[in-house]
Amino acid sequence: MNYESYFEQAVGKVRSEGRYRVFADLARKVGDFPRADHRCDRGRREVAVWCSNDYLGMGQHPDVLAAAEQAVRDYGAGAGGTRNISGTTHLHVRLEHELADLHQKPAALVMTSGYVANEAAISTIAQLLPDCIILSDELNHASMIAGVRSSRCEKAVFRHSDLDHLESLLAAQPRERAKLVIFESVYSMDGDFGPIHAVCDLADKYNAMTYLDEVHAVGMYGPRGAGVAERDGAMDRVDVIQGTLAKAFGCMGGYIAGSGALVDAVRSFAAGFIFTTSLAPAVVGGAIASVRHLKTSGVERDSQQERAAALKARLAAAGLPVMASPSHVVPILVGDPVRCKAATDMLMDEFDIYIQPINYPTVPKGTERLRLTPGPLHDDALMDELVAALVEVWNRLAIKKAA
Repeated sequence: MNYESYFEQAVGKVRSEGRYRVFADLARKVGDFPRADHRCDRGRREVAVWCSNDYLGMGQHPDVLAAAEQAVRDYGAGAGGTRNISGTTHLHVRLEHELADLHQKPAALVMTSGYVANEAAISTIAQLLPDCIILSDELNHASMIAGVRSSRCEKAVFRHSDLDHLESLLAAQPRERAKLVIFESVYSMDGDFGPIHAVCDLADKYNAMTYLDEVHAVGMYGPRGAGVAERDGAMDRVDVIQGTLAKAFGCMGGYIAGSGALVDAVRSFAAGFIFTTSLAPAVVGGAIASVRHLKTSGVERDSQQERAAALKARLAAAGLPVMASPSHVVPILVGDPVRCKAATDMLMDEFDIYIQPINYPTVPKGTERLRLTPGPLHDDALMDELVAALVEVWNRLAIKKAA
């Protein structure tokens, strides 16, 4: 058997559909966010990054860098193993206290990524509940879907944010049956908000648990940056809040926050937690500083919201098909995978603007797009350069403009 041919055929299919990606070799420059050096066959060039999930630039904040450096000096480079064996440092304990406080929950548990947190927590919670059925929004992240699959529990998928459909599915189940409703607060490809209070109302009515993914919202919304649930006064209504340290907090890692019993059960049973080396001290130290800073500082959040609104207005004024989004996410519809990739290649090669194409399976076919994430340091000059470049690219590639 020619094993290699199967891998080549799989990649060839991606290429033929216009979805093949070449990773950009980028070196972000401390103190010069959102600029980075791009190393390619034409040498090294400075580019403006418009698609980073480091939404607030906290990955380069002086307090975060100083805390990460101090953690290396105090604790060394690595965690030493899994938390169960040798990987729990005092830093992990402190970070979990900070996160539990952030979400006003009795306990929190830190894991190595948001993906791992979702997969491990959802599957474990569902497995520990007798005859559990998971009710999942159809646009939930791949990590949540992985958690559902790993649980091997019955599932029911409801149409995106469709409360009537969700209620019909809940009503079809016996009241005494264990039910877990999983959904997101910010759906990152469209930028819309999940209806948290309304989902919680249905969960209360039909005796279900709620699990809310806030990865694109923590640090970004609420008086202390706890997310959309905090902004909407719904944190106490959600049973499990899941978040990440890798986006607005600018570091790495994922976590859940919830009751003491639930968090202890996930800690004790989740393979994705038990058998994975824990986060390095530098990452945890930096994350503690970032969470603490954003609990008391709203400057970064306010500036980011202003920048997002300003960019949306500029794009609309230029006739570009910016998709409606009430959040900080700014998607621009392309609607074709080949043109989407060609547009981002042209932006990088000719205009030194770095944006990744968003194609299937991340979004449905026919809705391919550019996803922009303006931050506090994307100034007016950068925005003007971006909009002018996009207009040129749209014209040259004959991409459909706004109606």
